[in-house]
Amino acid sequence: MNPPGNTVARLAPGQQPPYYLPHGNEVQLFEQCHQNRLAVMLKGPTGCGKTRFVEYMAWKLGRPLVTVSCHDDLTASDLIGRFLIRHNDTVWHDGPLAAAVRQGAICYLDEVVEARQDTIVVLHPLTDHRRILPMDKTGEVLEAPPGFQLVISYNPGYQRMLKDLKPSTRQRFVALDFEFPPAEREAQIVAAESGIDAAQATALVALAHKLRAFQDRGLAEVPSTRLLVATAGLISRGIPAREACYAGLVSPLSDDASLAGAMRDLVDLSFT
Repeated sequence: MNPPGNTVARLAPGQQPPYYLPHGNEVQLFEQCHQNRLAVMLKGPTGCGKTRFVEYMAWKLGRPLVTVSCHDDLTASDLIGRFLIRHNDTVWHDGPLAAAVRQGAICYLDEVVEARQDTIVVLHPLTDHRRILPMDKTGEVLEAPPGFQLVISYNPGYQRMLKDLKPSTRQRFVALDFEFPPAEREAQIVAAESGIDAAQATALVALAHKLRAFQDRGLAEVPSTRLLVATAGLISRGIPAREACYAGLVSPLSDDASLAGAMRDLVDLSFT
């Protein structure tokens, strides 16, 4: 049973690989971490490919993937499990973390700093030499099999101002840094994911690079590769490029009239 408010997804071995275009040696590093039973932390801006990377690595390693979207109300019980009443009886239900340990799966905690600190602490025994998950409510201690791996992600640029991981937690992970891909590679990703042609993808990425400069003017989040793919998907389905950019790029990024107006001007210059 899935904890309330969380998205739990599983990828079975043998599925077609999710599209992922490596930009460095992150694939080799992750493989070595998995082989050496090391927990991994992915750091980078929203929508730069962290989740897709984990999906790709789960496929490549042939491991099930359990994904949890973290939030302020995420409790230790949501992760580990709880007793529920069913037909006048009390039945234990594993949470996603316990289920992942039992399966020897990769457990991916997306935007982990959104979770409460007392929740994050339950991860500690899984991230050192013990590799165990104490189940206080049942008295059971789960030992993680070799295939289990814990992966967390967060956006340091946005979240560091509000929340951050404690040093005692950070030092339990090998950290992989992610950024938006270089323009040529990002255009290749956008074209492959959306079906638009190379010229359109190149123009869309060039626009995104100009819009990302608006962060210095108060834009909280810059356009991500994920947002570009969504916008390109509109274009590939016949929506005029300017209209697609207004709806897919400008409006999701800001409600500020002056910022939105300036971004719309850039769209008009990019797609005449």
